Amino acid sequence: MEPGEFLELNADFGCDQDLDSLWMPLVSMANIACGGHAGSVDSMRAAVRLAQQYGVRIGAAPSYPDRLHLGQRSLSMNSSQLVFSITAQLWAMKAVCIEVGVAVAYVKLHGALYRDAAKNPVLADQIAQLIFEIDPDLSVMAPLESELLHAAAARGLTTISEGTIGHCDAGYEASGVELDTSQALDWSESQQQALALVGQVQSLSVFGDNYLALAQTLAIRQFLLNSGVRLCAESGQEGD
Repeated sequence: MEPGEFLELNADFGCDQDLDSLWMPLVSMANIACGGHAGSVDSMRAAVRLAQQYGVRIGAAPSYPDRLHLGQRSLSMNSSQLVFSITAQLWAMKAVCIEVGVAVAYVKLHGALYRDAAKNPVLADQIAQLIFEIDPDLSVMAPLESELLHAAAARGLTTISEGTIGHCDAGYEASGVELDTSQALDWSESQQQALALVGQVQSLSVFGDNYLALAQTLAIRQFLLNSGVRLCAESGQEGD
């Protein structure tokens, strides 16, 4: 790692407004649920306004339309069904952002769709083309060296490479392979995982769906700052 390396932090929003208010000051990028796995117009509006308050970049987080499993299971959908679902989710987010007076900056797929598009080149190309057709100014966040990152770049979209470490609720490697949850409870290991990603990826996912995960993220964040990594701080500003 070079001294002064910069790393963005991103987290998922739109499922729990109380947790959203605690996570938002810690990140620079907010992946907001837009109706697939979770979310409504009201929850999107609340998350967008919170991101605006803290100067956090707004991302749409479309998923398979699967609220029962929070988008974590792959669905068998034909091409037209999937295109319709993702299109509806992205335009729902764009409509809320237009209402609030901010822009959607990027797209980060959620859950099983994120993992499937990372590995399936046909699916990745289909989604990259769809995003380009909806708004060519949208960036695409995806795992480093994933099929979706390559497909998005091939379409001329700006890409954001992402790394993901184990969390206290559930963990996924940057490749999208599920980790043993027991590993996720080892904060020192997670800290080292995060530090190893500095200089390799542009953004790090730090989300968890409980207060223990929030405490873990605070520990990781402080460890990175102490290691000389430049992170986002409160109000979306760069860390010291």
